[in-house]
Amino acid sequence: MQGYIIDIKHVKDDDLIVTVLAQEAIYTSYRFYGARHSTINIGYKIDFELESNLKSSMPRLKEVIQLGFNWILDREKLYCWQRFIKLFYPHLKEVDEIESFYFDLLNETVHKMIKQNPKRAIIESYIKLLEHEGRLHTQFECLLCEQKIEHTISLVRSFLPTHASCSYSKKFEYTQIEELFYENSLINFEDDEVEYLWNILLQGL
Repeated sequence: MQGYIIDIKHVKDDDLIVTVLAQEAIYTSYRFYGARHSTINIGYKIDFELESNLKSSMPRLKEVIQLGFNWILDREKLYCWQRFIKLFYPHLKEVDEIESFYFDLLNETVHKMIKQNPKRAIIESYIKLLEHEGRLHTQFECLLCEQKIEHTISLVRSFLPTHASCSYSKKFEYTQIEELFYENSLINFEDDEVEYLWNILLQGL
């Protein structure tokens, strides 16, 4: 099987509890410490096997092979990627079986990040996630006052639209947010605006 590591917890004697997002399921497994084991970390894509354990309901993670990315040695891209992928664990914490959408989205994002700015690539992927989950609010009605937004727009957590006067947040041009929500494009966003959206995303999926 293949999957992305979305959480690691250290337990006794340097053993690990590792959560892996695979194509159709999320697996929580036990990994014993050993000098011959390959290094694993949050965000790594791995090929792996699970071994049932009669003494525990948690399977053992074994035969782990890291599947590298083209940009794995790019410190900035890896840092952004790990911060993004960490958010999937709390978002999907109560889920066992999932649609292949999440695995496919991460595959797509990894590929986009080869040539694209990591924060821009990840924000565009986040828009796809919100749309898939039915949480992309394209009606542009203010979350706080429930009135229609007609000019500048502010975004809060989960990219929910508000009036700037209601949320006291950064203003964006209406056409910018339309382009982001409908065309999934950040082409007309300056770097400081992308940074602002990035910090909203980091509040949680």
